[in-house]
This record gives sequence, structure tokens and C-alpha cells, in this order.
Amino acid sequence: MASPLGLIRLTSSDGAIKEIHLLHSDDNPADDPVSFAAEIPSCLSNCRDQLTEYFEGRRQVFDLPLDPDGTEFQQKVWHLLRQIPFGVTVSYAEMANKLGDPKVIRAAASANGKNPIAIIIPCHRVIGSNGDLVGYGGGLPNKKWLLEHERQIHTGISQLSIF
Repeated sequence: MASPLGLIRLTSSDGAIKEIHLLHSDDNPADDPVSFAAEIPSCLSNCRDQLTEYFEGRRQVFDLPLDPDGTEFQQKVWHLLRQIPFGVTVSYAEMANKLGDPKVIRAAASANGKNPIAIIIPCHRVIGSNGDLVGYGGGLPNKKWLLEHERQIHTGISQLSIF
């Protein structure tokens, strides 16, 4: 699907979203093995509609069946990511503390980076302890855009930049 961030690849299986991937300019969708159903599955159609509403500023919470592949620890981190409210950021250290052990900060950051469902599992809402934008598989400019988009809607204040 097209978005303000460029093309986004949506993937589903058995009625659940498996992947939302922000394609980079050097990604070639034709290089990926892709299969299409005779018609678009309803979960993908709903996902596209909800993402469109998000980008238009009309949606802050997603209601979609998700089924990301990952380890038990990754699943725990991704569940925690979904608890971060729209327009709010947390640090990697805060994430580790919420996981119950400040020593797992690197493991939490690694799981965050392996999140296969961008935006809906909002890994973009995790920042460095000093407030810096760090690490985002979709690219730091996209992370900055997403955070500014959410901050503007959340606060009702238009800003040129929050960083």
C-alpha cells in the first residue's frame, strides 16, 4: 500500500497480520516471492483501512488480529510495545525495567528491532534514554515522521520538529 512514508508491504496468513514492512527506496517488491489470493483477505483490507485512518489522523488504536513470528521473549517485548499509548515514548531502559530486569536492555532492544509488524506494534515509540532517536528498521527519518505525526495529533499542536 502507498503511505506518506512510501510503500508498505502487508502480509497475512490464516486471517492474521504477519508483517507490516516499510519498504526502503532500494527495496524492490518484485524481488520478494509474493503470492496473491483471488481476492484480498479481509484482515489485509481492514489493515489497509486502519493504517489509512492512522495516517489521516483519525485512528490512534488498532483493532486487528496479529500473529508475528518470534521467540517467547520477543513476543513478550512486542506485547509490551503495544501497551505504549499513542503519542507517548519510552526509553529502552524503561522497557527493560517493565520486563522486570534492567539487565535485559540489549535483549529488549534486539527484540524491538526484530518486530515484524511496524506501526501497529509501535516499536517507533522507543527512544534512547537521553531522548535521542535510535534504531529503527524503517529508517530514522520514518521514525521521526511517525513520532511527530503522533505528537501533533496527541497534543493538537503542530510542530516543525520534536528533535
